[in-house]
Order: sequence, then structure tokens, then C-alpha cells
Amino acid sequence: MTWEAGADLLVVGTGVAGLTAALRAREAGLRVLVLSKDSVEAGNTGWAQGGIAVVRPDELDPGDSLHKHVEDTLAAGVGLCSPQAVRDILADGAQAIGRLRAAGAEFDAVDGALARTREGGHQTFRVIHAGGDATGAEVQRALVSAVRGGGIPVLEQHCVVELLRGEGGAIAGALAMDSESRPGVLHAPALLLATGGLGQLYAATTNPDVSTADGVALALRVGAGVADLEFVQFHPTVLYAEGEARGRRPLVTEAVRGEGAVLLDVRGDRVMDGVHPLGDLAPRDVVSAAITRRAAETGAEHVFLDATGITGFAERFPTVHASCREAGIDPTAEPIPVASAAHYSCGGVVSDVDGRTAVTGLYVAGEVACTGLHGANRLASNSLLEGLVVGGRAASAVAKDLGCGLLSRTPVGEVAPPAFAVVERDLLQRTMSRYAGIGRSEDGMAEACSVLDRASVVRPLRTRQAVEDASLTLTAQALLAAARIRVESRGCHRRTDFPDTDDLRWRRSTVLRLDASGWLIHAEPGIARTAA
Repeated sequence: MTWEAGADLLVVGTGVAGLTAALRAREAGLRVLVLSKDSVEAGNTGWAQGGIAVVRPDELDPGDSLHKHVEDTLAAGVGLCSPQAVRDILADGAQAIGRLRAAGAEFDAVDGALARTREGGHQTFRVIHAGGDATGAEVQRALVSAVRGGGIPVLEQHCVVELLRGEGGAIAGALAMDSESRPGVLHAPALLLATGGLGQLYAATTNPDVSTADGVALALRVGAGVADLEFVQFHPTVLYAEGEARGRRPLVTEAVRGEGAVLLDVRGDRVMDGVHPLGDLAPRDVVSAAITRRAAETGAEHVFLDATGITGFAERFPTVHASCREAGIDPTAEPIPVASAAHYSCGGVVSDVDGRTAVTGLYVAGEVACTGLHGANRLASNSLLEGLVVGGRAASAVAKDLGCGLLSRTPVGEVAPPAFAVVERDLLQRTMSRYAGIGRSEDGMAEACSVLDRASVVRPLRTRQAVEDASLTLTAQALLAAARIRVESRGCHRRTDFPDTDDLRWRRSTVLRLDASGWLIHAEPGIARTAA
């Protein structure tokens, strides 16, 4: 190896979950090392516009409660949430926000109280925000500042290639490469994956370039299970620009609809009339499906979001306003053209609410994890909260497990870069967008599997590009497998050949693992979900 490093806890990822875990682990006295394959500021957190959904006992709407937040989350998850996980995570929300504010995060306030807005699926105004529509940027700023101020080392431009195991299959560290593709070994008895989502599986997404499903692939390859990968949330409203449908698209936060904006088709008719009792504030899967359906009916590639009735739009939504103006649109005077795009993975690596997985020494937090909070469709603005809560809980779990002697340090010898199947990214994205988007069918997904199988080439992972493409390839295969297994429509998994929801057979999570030969297998019977 060219270089080596070591720590008690290796944190992979620098979003809200990873940096929160690093701070809490340092408070617990652990030696922490943080890895980012880009800069410490890169990742999904900084792009989050809407806010953080949380019920704070000292400041809340009349009639709101933790129980109401739990109700809304379970309703959005369409029967696949773990009620206990939902309660545990949401109950820790107020304390997590308190720690975040103590770390320096500043939220918008009105008359001395934190300002609150409402988003899709919420019964009340409980979403706190910063900078109008720049909540993620403020959260990221505060956490990065705290990590730097606390002297926690961060290796930027370092990509994890493979997780390493020692005696009994427990985690022993990771094989990584630096910005010049030089390999090195990172020794650690505990490793937290906080690598974010998988938006780059699709041609159009709200996710940045770093969201290449690395954590899902890394965890699968060391024996962890993944669940609910078929549930990819497509955000209803990203800025549409003709001829620019690929790559990361500017998000038009759901809070714009929370402040009164309405969806119109190209004929000027309301899109959500008669679709759902909450109208334009229905859960995201419902709104995304309605937009896609109405666009197809009218022969258009988009609909419109009419926000012209919102007073002070530029001040309340400066990020959205800037994106619109850059595209030549004045949102205060004309409707905003919008379409749906891949946004958030509701599934991920199976873990408990403390981030523990089935692999000793491996922990996960944030979007890469499947804790049971989101189920079949994430409730708006629960994601940052989950990262804050589970990131902190995972750090505490690592400290406890180390203290109890459950984790041990195992020497790692010379390690060569592995080789895995890779599909050229443009082909993969076009294939997934066409066959595994909002509307899916067995025939289409079978064709997608055939295309990926024919195009895959086994290559050694000697560059970051190869690592990312291998991660996308394995995760695409896993997502397609899960989506083909689930022969029903539920949440953000919509099958045109099975349009109904089947609670009798499919009120359970679909769990996949790799067998000893590297083949994806369905780990029956899955995780059964019960009513609250």
C-alpha cells in the first residue's frame, strides 16, 4: 500500500449524518477519521431546501404533537414504516435540533420563535428552515465549522474502494484511494457509512454528482442486507428547461406549495383537483404520479407551478428565485415550468435506529440506511432529522460497542484493488430512467436487466470513476430485482401492470443480499410491517 491511517471510528461521508456522528464520537472520546470522496462541503445535505420536520414541545402549532408527526410519517410510508422506529427517531428530534443549534446552526425566526412552514403530507406547520430555502446549506455550514473547530481530521478527495473484514467477518477497515488514485488502507474496528443516496442512477435527478450509491454497494459486498430499494422518491417539482433534462436539476422546494402555490397543466387546469384530500400538499409519490400522468395526457414534458400569489417570494425562497431567474423565468409574474426527477432513496442498508447492521463493526446513517422510518415513501423534511438523530445514535452505539469489547482491531495485510462488473454510466442512466422510473412493468424491467447484463464488463477498480460506476451497476441490479419482486403498487413504487396495493402479500419489506457467489438473492420472508 502507498499509505495507511487508523482510528477508532472511520466515518465515510460528510453530510449531516456523517458529520453529526463524527462530532458525537469525538465527544465520547473516540479517535475519529472522516473521509470524503470530494470536498467536505459536497453531498446532498447542502442542497436540501425545505427544512427539518420536528415537533418541539416549547414551540408548536395548536393541536400538533409528536403523535401527530408519527401519524403523518406512517401515513406517508403506506404500511411499510416500522412504527417503533418512527417513534424512536422522531422523539429524539427536538434534542437533536438543540444540539445542532448549539453547534452554531441558525434557523429563521419570527418574534423570537423559530419560523415554521408546512410541506406535503404534514397536517400542521412543523417544518423549521434556514435562509428561507437554504436549510441544508446552513446545516452543512454549521457542522463543517464544528468539525474543523474540533480538530477532527477529514481526508478530502479520498474514495473508499472496498470494506475490509478480519476475524469472524467483522469490519477491520477499508481500502481507499486518494485524489491521484494511489491505494491505501484505513484501519478501524468500526466504520460508519453515511454516503447518501443513489440519484445518479437516473438521467435527471436533484442529487449532486457524488450520489452514486457507494454505500449500498460497499455494504452488500461485505454481507449486509438492503431493503426497500424499489422505493425511489421522485421529487414532484424540479425546474424544467427544454433540452436540459439530464444531470442535477434545480429543486423547487415543496415549501413553495406549502405557502400556497398550485400546480397547473399546460392548459391552465389544476393538476391535483380530485386526486387527494390534501390537494397540492399530498404526499410526494401522489403528486409526482399525478404530474407524470397529466403531462402525458396533455402531450407536454412538464406542468406549471403557479407561485405568483406568494408575497415576498424572492425573500422567502431566494435559492428557487435565483434558479428561476437564471433560466429566464420571473416566478413572481409567471408560472414556473416543473417536472419530476429522482430525488431520495427510501430504502438502503438494513439497520436499527442506532445504525447497527448485521455485520459486526459496520454502521450506517442517513439516506444510505433503511431504519424503517420512511417505508414506501418519505414524509417531506424527515430526512435531515433522521441524519441528525441516527448519526448521533450511531456514534453512541460505536462507543458502547467498543467499551463492551464487541469490536476488535484486526491487522490488515496487503490488499489489491478488487474487480467488479461495470456498465457505462450514460447507458445505465438512460436505461434506469426509461424502465425503472415512476411507472414500471415486468416487461420493461426485464428489458432493463437484459441491457445491463449485456453491457457489463468486469474491471479492476483503480479509479474513482470505476468505483462509482461499479457501485451504480450493482445498485441498479438490486433495485430492479426488488422492483420485480414486488408485484403491487405502493408509495413511490408504481407498477403499470400491478396498479393496486396488496396488503395481504406485500405489507413487508423486500430484503436482498449477495450470496457466496456474488449473486443477488431475495432474503425471504423479509421484514414484516405491522400497524401502529
